[in-house]
Amino acid sequence: MKIAVGSDHGGLELKQALFNMLQQRGLEVEDFGAFTDDSVDYPDFGVKVASAVSKGVVERGILVCGTGIGMSIIANKFSGIRAALVHDEFTAQMSKEHNNANILVMGGRILTVAQGVRLAEIWLDTKFEGGRHQNRLLKIAAAEQAE
Repeated sequence: MKIAVGSDHGGLELKQALFNMLQQRGLEVEDFGAFTDDSVDYPDFGVKVASAVSKGVVERGILVCGTGIGMSIIANKFSGIRAALVHDEFTAQMSKEHNNANILVMGGRILTVAQGVRLAEIWLDTKFEGGRHQNRLLKIAAAEQAE
């Protein structure tokens, strides 16, 4: 699996830890930045990751900013993106099991690095349940097309 990661300065430390964990799992990882803790604008990095997932360049993405809110907003502007902001193990699991989220979003100032890595592991390891949840995703896709 190929996965893209991106963050602003508020999510840099967690993004770097996620990058390392993903590589240790043998995944191909593309890092879209940020690469320093200098203040940057989160949409610049959210656009890169969400665009790559939307176009099929990568299968999944992970985005981190200070709270995760901004990254969630920008990522969900892209066609076919289901970006889920998670805060705990339950939301990480449900984001994949019920919503088949293709972008995981977290807050680098909300979670510790260890918590964020754990949530990403849960998200990666959880399978989409399908069934009634697939019907709901089809409704989301239809609404996206209607716009």
